[in-house]
Amino acid sequence: MILAAAAYPLSHLVDFAEYQSKLTIWVEDAVAAGAQLLVFPEYASMELASLAPREVSENLEAALHAVVRHGPAVDALHCQLAARHNLYILGASAPYFGNARPTNRATLYGPKGIIGHQDKQMMTRFERETWDVVAGNPLQLFDTAIGKIGVLICYDSEFPLLARALIEAGAQILLVPSCTDTLAGYTRVKVGSMARALEGQCVVVHAPTVGLCDFCPAVDENVGSAAIYGPPDKGFPETGILAQTALNAPGWAIAEIDLAAVKIVRATGSVFNHAHWPEQASRAAKTVEIVKTSLK
Repeated sequence: MILAAAAYPLSHLVDFAEYQSKLTIWVEDAVAAGAQLLVFPEYASMELASLAPREVSENLEAALHAVVRHGPAVDALHCQLAARHNLYILGASAPYFGNARPTNRATLYGPKGIIGHQDKQMMTRFERETWDVVAGNPLQLFDTAIGKIGVLICYDSEFPLLARALIEAGAQILLVPSCTDTLAGYTRVKVGSMARALEGQCVVVHAPTVGLCDFCPAVDENVGSAAIYGPPDKGFPETGILAQTALNAPGWAIAEIDLAAVKIVRATGSVFNHAHWPEQASRAAKTVEIVKTSLK
C-alpha cells in the first residue's frame, strides 16, 4: 500500500470552483504516484474562509461559520474523488457546530462514501483561550479494507495514552493532520508522531499546513514538513523515517508500506514496545524513592 501525506499551502480562492480544481490536482498528483491513502492537514479547510468578504475571513468567529457553510459541498467533492480513484482520503479538518461551540473535525472518505469522523480531543491554548473550539466525540477506530486506522489531530499526537487506546483497539496506522505556526510547534508534533510510531510499533502519517496565509489570522503562519514514520526497527528504516518533504515545501510525502511489517516488528523486533507497554503501570505505581546526596 502506498501512503501520501500532504504538506499543504492555504490559498486565497476566487470561488468554490477554484478550490475544487486545486483539490482535484492534489489528489490526482498523489494518485499518479500510486497512493491509496491520502492525508490532508488540520484546519487546511480554513482557506474556504477566503470565499467570504475579508472582514469575515479576518474575524476569528465569523471565519468559522463561513467555512462550515461549505461543508456539504466539500463532502461531495471528496466523495467523488475517492470513488473515482478508489481512494481513502482523510480530508482537511474543519470546524463543526454540533453544539454551541465548534469542534475540530476530520472526515475519512472511502470509495463508497464517508466512513466516519474524528474530532480533536486535546485543545491547544489558542483553541481553548482565544478561539473557543472544544473537544468533540471520542476516539474512533476505522476498520477499513486497507487496514485499521486511527486519527490523532495535531496536539492529540503529543499525548501517548490517546494513541495507546487506538493501538489497543487494533490500529496499525495513525494519521496525524497538523497546523502549527512555529518551528517549535511543528517539532512537537513531529516528535510526538515519531514517539507514537515507536511506542505502538506502527505507521504514523503526518500532514501539516505550510506557508503564509494573509486572509485568516487563525492560520496566518504555517510551518511543517510532511512525513511518514515507522518504528526504527526490523523492516523499517533505522531513522524511523519512511518519507519526508523539505521544510515548508508544498507537496506530497509518499511511502510504500506493507502492514505485514507492523505485525512482524511487533512479534520479532529488536524491542517489544507494543507488548511491554503494560509493564509500566505496576512499576510507575510504586513509590518513587528519593535519594539525597551531599554532593554539590
